[in-house]
Amino acid sequence: MTERAARGEAIPVGISACLMGEQVRYNGGHKRSRYCLEVLQERFAFEPFCPELAAGLGVPREPIRLVGLHDEAPRVLGTQDPSLDVTERLVDVSEAFVAGHRHLRGFILMKGSPSCGLERVKVYHPNGMPSHSDSGAFVRALRRHFPELPLEEEARLNDAVLRENFITRVYAFDDWKRQVEAAPGYHALLQFHSRQKYLLMAHHVETYRELGRYLAEASKLPLAEAMAYYLQRFMAALSRPATRKSHTNALLHVLGYLKQAVDGETRQDLLAAIEDYRLGHVHLAVPIRLLTHYVKRHGSDYIRAQTYLDPHPYELGLRNAI
Repeated sequence: MTERAARGEAIPVGISACLMGEQVRYNGGHKRSRYCLEVLQERFAFEPFCPELAAGLGVPREPIRLVGLHDEAPRVLGTQDPSLDVTERLVDVSEAFVAGHRHLRGFILMKGSPSCGLERVKVYHPNGMPSHSDSGAFVRALRRHFPELPLEEEARLNDAVLRENFITRVYAFDDWKRQVEAAPGYHALLQFHSRQKYLLMAHHVETYRELGRYLAEASKLPLAEAMAYYLQRFMAALSRPATRKSHTNALLHVLGYLKQAVDGETRQDLLAAIEDYRLGHVHLAVPIRLLTHYVKRHGSDYIRAQTYLDPHPYELGLRNAI
């Protein structure tokens, strides 16, 4: 867990304003999220934003939608009056938002919105018929100008794997912001990689190997270049939800650091817990808690520092459901 989490400090996270209960939707309504307000708000300092309101569209207002062909960036037009084109206004407010919010560690978005939808937002053909799907205009700007920022739709937080993945990324990005970005240096970069290694392995073993090789030569590169490349690859890897197979691989690697420190019977108990998890008989929390118990007592400083064992507040219970 990050130092901030250990101290109980809230992490700054953006959120679509309607999810906070603000009446900013086109019809004057909201989409208040109980999970965000009743659970995550105890850990996150939410910063609400509505790009449509920021772009000067009133409440209530004419609904807008994405319009375009497959091979072009969609325009954002009024559903009743196609001459209402707010594409450039949304681009401008989105880019201004990014410029003023580099401190954020994540953003929770409203599903299906032509501005805030993460994916599968309907795009209409100019003739008015549904054509294909894309991301909302605000999301496209976030991905273009702030690609490392963890993004997730509120509705997808109902999925235990996606929920745990998003919150893991938020805490990992918070670690980067405080420990690397705040005091840049090759040593800080190496230390970050050192404590994130098994979390990275659990998400994408190929990137784990690639970044290990990259950092072996990184001191020959300009620091800013090395940091930018590492962060992009690291956050992209973490955006891939870990599987039972990849978690099992990481768990076995952690166990390898205890082989000489625990007796044979204990080692067999740990192996059995990992196998039960691999087979789907127990949740990830079971082998993690057992391993953590013995790592605290017998592990080296290196293995005790691994964020994989404690990537987010235990009280959220995220690994009790995956």
